[in-house]
Amino acid sequence: MAFDVAMFRSETPGVAHRVHLNNAGAGLMPQPVLDAVIGHLRREAEIGGYEAASEAAQTLDGVYDSVARLLGAEREEIALAENATVAWQLAFYAIPFQPGDRILTARAEYAANYVAFLQVAKRTGAVIEVVPDDGDGMLDPEALERMIDGRVRLIAITWVPTNGGLRNPAAAVGEIARRHGVTYLLDACQAVGQMPTRVDQLGCDVLTATGRKFLRGPRGTGFLYMRRDLMRRLEPPMLDHFAAPWVAPDRYELRPDARRFETWENNYAARMGLGRAVDYALEIGLDRIEARCRALSARLRDGLRALSAVTVHDLGRDPAAIVTFSVKNRDAAGVQQKLALAGINVSVSSPSSTLLDAKARGLPPLVRASPHYYNTEDEVDRLVSVVSAQVS
Repeated sequence: MAFDVAMFRSETPGVAHRVHLNNAGAGLMPQPVLDAVIGHLRREAEIGGYEAASEAAQTLDGVYDSVARLLGAEREEIALAENATVAWQLAFYAIPFQPGDRILTARAEYAANYVAFLQVAKRTGAVIEVVPDDGDGMLDPEALERMIDGRVRLIAITWVPTNGGLRNPAAAVGEIARRHGVTYLLDACQAVGQMPTRVDQLGCDVLTATGRKFLRGPRGTGFLYMRRDLMRRLEPPMLDHFAAPWVAPDRYELRPDARRFETWENNYAARMGLGRAVDYALEIGLDRIEARCRALSARLRDGLRALSAVTVHDLGRDPAAIVTFSVKNRDAAGVQQKLALAGINVSVSSPSSTLLDAKARGLPPLVRASPHYYNTEDEVDRLVSVVSAQVS
């Protein structure tokens, strides 16, 4: 089946206004997602918030089924959150650590996650250790295997880091974790929506992601997958009466499903948009989306590498649709501004977002461009042309 870019663009209002190559920040919502969000907000205004939620109860409940289908999981293993960081933190802080417990992570781990490691290490005496990379800059599974012992409490990595285009070998890590019975937490923020993300293939115990990036959902949405048998052994770090109904004056009972990690109040309009965004991606097919993203990002890298004043800083043998680069004698913010004046959206990736990787590679702030399936080859070429004009 041909990939109908024109149709997807016709359903994406934002492409009429900008060349949007900042999907690793926030993807452009397609019209059906926008309609779902606005439609629910309108009903809240017309009949009341509680009443609108009651009216849409079946659709809202179906969001769990949609996310479960996306991840190859069971609906009881899915919790919805206001963002991926909250989902990740709720899972991570539920894991009990003791002095000497080891947390194994990757060099390109995201700042929010690593700060949480540092806090838990300070509080509990756990230690953080970074798994070495292989020659292509990816986490080395063989090195990980050698590091495993009885004190390893958690393996926690980011699958596709915020910069560098890297895809860490998430499934290989899952095989090692399962073989040794180690809990495995996978941050899939930059992966979900641009490639298949099935937990039954990845072997992770926990996966967290956002709705706003390549999934093209609204901001303020995220979700958590937790394998059923692990979930039933963990108590969330914070509870309310939705997560743990108050059943007696001196007792509460945790919910039996992953919604023990939720609270009672949430943004129902945003959830409606998240569910529609997941369904939209599934209707297109994640394999087809991935192939399109690979082609566009490869074209962009090739175009940038052809410019003598540009350095592409991406890693790995099979990079994702996140392209990071620097321009000789130009700061990243200035390049971003020039592109914005030309109607092209990109972002700047700060060294502090992946501090260990930035220090190891001596990275400055980088320009980050992240094409998606609704972008065109002409849009990619336009970015290259504008960058070329800055250095010619």
